Amino acid sequence: MEILLFGDVVGRPGRTALSTFLAGREFDFAVANCENAAGGFGLTRRTARELLEAGLHVITSGNHIWRHRDILEYMEEEGCPVLRPANYPADNPGKGFLVKEVSGARVMVINLQGRLFMPSLVDCPFRTVDAILRGNRADVILVDFHAEATSEKQVMARYLDGRVTAVVGTHTHVLTADAGILPGGTAFITDLGMCGSAAGVIGMNTEEAMSRFTTGRQTRLKVAEGDERVNGLRMTLNENGKVEKLELVDGET
Repeated sequence: MEILLFGDVVGRPGRTALSTFLAGREFDFAVANCENAAGGFGLTRRTARELLEAGLHVITSGNHIWRHRDILEYMEEEGCPVLRPANYPADNPGKGFLVKEVSGARVMVINLQGRLFMPSLVDCPFRTVDAILRGNRADVILVDFHAEATSEKQVMARYLDGRVTAVVGTHTHVLTADAGILPGGTAFITDLGMCGSAAGVIGMNTEEAMSRFTTGRQTRLKVAEGDERVNGLRMTLNENGKVEKLELVDGET
């Protein structure tokens, strides 16, 4: 089984880059974090459908998922493949995990959010994932851990090693070089990076980003344009659902 996992999709450049990359490629399952896909912040029903039509099977997210009201209504629809972090309070719209049938295998995708240097009003991601795993079975389990701290992401990977197929970090928009397979067989990378313009600062226009750091003012950020790139991870599983091969996705489209 060939699985593609992509970092945060940032604005129209990210959507275009990812759609171009997926066109004509062969794979069994594709997941991307799209919490920044609509104008650089949040996700809308229209942009979600655009990315699903391009070839994604599941969309994960993070702290920006609440930005646009219409995505909240969409997440409540039956069969919607857009996830929000599972460790937000349970009365929030949407769901934090789902299971899909892929080539005769049950593939579960779990979306979690970290707590270190992140909005703190979320439940413990470790206890949340334990509860999900206790109550649900799958042949392949993919965890998107949307977190700021590299240490928290690495702890989550070690915590789940041998219990899930892969733990992939998102949120920082910077592809890390540590992709590997842990002793228990779980694939891990600290951050999948981003799909978007490399001409700016983590997908946003350089001028506004620089102004924030040099003046201390919260200027409005705009999505950068040009030098569109795709970041992520290609994962090959054998017939027993074990990870055989990992390959970084890092290039222009």
